[in-house]
Amino acid sequence: MSLWTRADGRAIDEMRPVRIQRRFLDEGEGSVLVSFGKTTVLCVASFTQGVPRWRKDSGLGWVTGEYAMLPRATNDRSSRESVRGKVGGRTHEISRLVGRSLRAAVNMEALGENTIVLDCDVLQADGGTRTASVTGAFVALADAVNWAVAKGIMKPSASKPILSDSISAVSAGIVDGHAVLDLPYEEDSRADTDMNVVATGAGKFIEIQGTAEHEPFSRDELGTILDLAATGNAHLAGIQREALLGTDPIDTRIIGGQW
Repeated sequence: MSLWTRADGRAIDEMRPVRIQRRFLDEGEGSVLVSFGKTTVLCVASFTQGVPRWRKDSGLGWVTGEYAMLPRATNDRSSRESVRGKVGGRTHEISRLVGRSLRAAVNMEALGENTIVLDCDVLQADGGTRTASVTGAFVALADAVNWAVAKGIMKPSASKPILSDSISAVSAGIVDGHAVLDLPYEEDSRADTDMNVVATGAGKFIEIQGTAEHEPFSRDELGTILDLAATGNAHLAGIQREALLGTDPIDTRIIGGQW
C-alpha cells in the first residue's frame, strides 16, 4: 500500500475548494471572482454592439478573451507587460485559449453582430490560472448574454440557445508517479506530466494541452489523466450551474445542455 500523500492532503481525484462569486464589480455586463484554492482570478465580460471590421455584415457575433497577471500575483514581483512594451508568449497563449474555449459554446448567429470580450486578470497565482480563467469567464459570459437578453438586444430560443452548454477547465497530471487532479504550484512546478483540459458540461472535450515535462507518459496514463479531468470538469460544471441559478438566476433559455 502506497504511503504517498499530496502536500495539501487532498485525494488524488479531489479539487481544491472552488468559489465563484458573481456580480463582483458594479461595472461590466458580467463580472466574476473565481478561486481554485489560493489561485484567484477576476473575470469581466464587456458587451458591445458591433463586431470587428473583418466580421462586419456577416450576421455573426464575436467572443474573445484577454488574460493578464498582476505584478504581485506570485511570490516575486514581475514587471507589467505594458511597461515592458511587449506582451509575453504565455499571455498570448492563454488569452487565445480563453477565447477559443468560450467560442466553442457560442451560437454566433444567435449572438448577432455583437462582441463580448472576457478580461481575465490573475490576482493571486498558485497553479491553474488558465483553468480558473476559463471556468470563471464562462460564468461572466453567461451573465453578459443574460444582460443583453434582458435589454432586448437578443432573444433567447429554447430550440436554438445562444450558449450550447457550459464550459470549464481543469488541470491534471502525474506527480511523483501518481496521477492527480487540479495541481497547485507546488505540484505543477515538479510534475512529470501536466495537462489542461477544457470540456463542456456534457463532458465533451474542447481542448487538451498536455506535456511530459520529465518522463514520457503512456497511453494508459493518458486515459487516467483524462478520467480525472472529466471528474473535475463535471464538478466545476455543477458549481457553475449552482452559481448561475442561485441568487438572481439567469434566463435558462440562453443555455442548452442540461440547463
